[in-house]
Amino acid sequence: MNIVPFIDIVEDLNRDLIKSERYLRLILAIQRAIPCDVVALLKLKHDHLVPVAVVGLKQQALARQFSINHHPRLQQILANPHITRFDADSTLPDPYDGLVDDGSEQLHVHDCMGSTIYIDGKAWGVLTLDAMKAGSFDSLNPTETRAYIAAVAAAISTSEHIEALEAQVERNHQVAQCMLATAGPSSIIGNSVAITDLLSEINTVAASDLSVLITGETGVGKELVAKSIHQQSRRSEQPLVQINCAALPESIVESELFGHVKGAYSGAVSDRRGRFELADGGTLFLDEVGELPLAVQAKLLRALQNGEIQRVGSDNIIVVDVRIVAATNRNLQLEVKEGRFRADLYHRLSVYPLPVPPLRERGKDVILLAGYFLEKSQHQLGVAKLRLQQTAIDQLTQYHWPGNVRELEHLLSRAALRAISEQGRHASIISISRVHLGSEFVVNHSVAPAIAEVDIINDSNAAAALSQVLTLGLRDSTDEYQRQIIQTVLVTERGNLAAVARRLQLDRSNLIRTMRRLGLDPNAAY
Repeated sequence: MNIVPFIDIVEDLNRDLIKSERYLRLILAIQRAIPCDVVALLKLKHDHLVPVAVVGLKQQALARQFSINHHPRLQQILANPHITRFDADSTLPDPYDGLVDDGSEQLHVHDCMGSTIYIDGKAWGVLTLDAMKAGSFDSLNPTETRAYIAAVAAAISTSEHIEALEAQVERNHQVAQCMLATAGPSSIIGNSVAITDLLSEINTVAASDLSVLITGETGVGKELVAKSIHQQSRRSEQPLVQINCAALPESIVESELFGHVKGAYSGAVSDRRGRFELADGGTLFLDEVGELPLAVQAKLLRALQNGEIQRVGSDNIIVVDVRIVAATNRNLQLEVKEGRFRADLYHRLSVYPLPVPPLRERGKDVILLAGYFLEKSQHQLGVAKLRLQQTAIDQLTQYHWPGNVRELEHLLSRAALRAISEQGRHASIISISRVHLGSEFVVNHSVAPAIAEVDIINDSNAAAALSQVLTLGLRDSTDEYQRQIIQTVLVTERGNLAAVARRLQLDRSNLIRTMRRLGLDPNAAY
């Protein structure tokens, strides 16, 4: 084949094709230009060469990673800036032994050559060609062969550029959905001893690549801690990608984590990167990691151990460099004991455990946080100044905060709206008093822990509940209490799971998992 039509072929490769098709058509064009039995295009990743397209080799070859140190032929090709050709009787082992599509277990006398592909002056990978008949490459024109290799490099460069643009578009779309929300504080607010200790711990672990397991109650700010760890790490210029493990149906968790290829399942109309690939070079935040199904936990463990993933429906191994930060409000040690979480995965995730203190242990930090949230609210609501009266401050500092920082933010948003409605949007200062916090907050919740303990002793219902705990144990009593609450709300909402989830402030998928764990049928009529 003349070099001019060959160039026309490779120029057509970049129109409306996915990456794998571009590479396959590229090496098919090479095979027509240089008649041979095997052509392989391998991309350099660290100290391995990974096949991206092959002709004449078994499909399993695409799942291999060839260590440069263990394959002297590939090592020689990479070390030579020119085309490397091996003698037909070379004793060097061939990396494709047992992988040739004709069933040969070992490649004996045959022609073999290869060339490093350079993109922007750097080694991108190698192109190898094998012919089963010795002497097949004797008549090749060296100048024309080099021109073919240069055309291949140009086609790959263009393909890489297209891939980068496609990836950026997809990354912008997906990262917009899975990057951490910026609605909360951009930095951790507080000067209490508990927060000072937490910040010290973050500073200690952030510079490393250790996996971090963030634990704490709902609403304490685990996402913000994950963000802070990333911002202080050497990966801060790379993406911080989040996946909420509790918010995804079990059927798509694996695809969300590892991606999928076209046709992997019904609805997979194109190749799709998973969160691991999106986070390559950066940090992956696994929120609510305790909700992962056991089957997915095993695959996640492999990814953490080897830095290797496989898209759903593909045999190709993808090497990723991802720092893992996980978070949970569950007691994972108990989950391991109960058989709901893998012990090996727990130890892999909790290399550096990092507990986040609840708001009730942070003293006057609640006032600092209130100031931040009111500042944000006054800009969002378009008013001049939102200020707390002393009566409101007293209530906030006495409250036990079972919902932590998130509860504080929501409470103040409601209080601000009530105060604006009462005092007018154009008031120079809008004061939030105890009344604006809401009667249910003042009457039912503004009780110090010590007072609450006295009330429990004096309340007959609480005494009955305590008796049940002592009889059944804390976990079973808690499960029974959850069961009763869910059943009550199910009846109230006539079995509408979405409405029940909203009432209970849960994700719908998390509600369904909880119901199944408690022996409740989500599909039953209520």
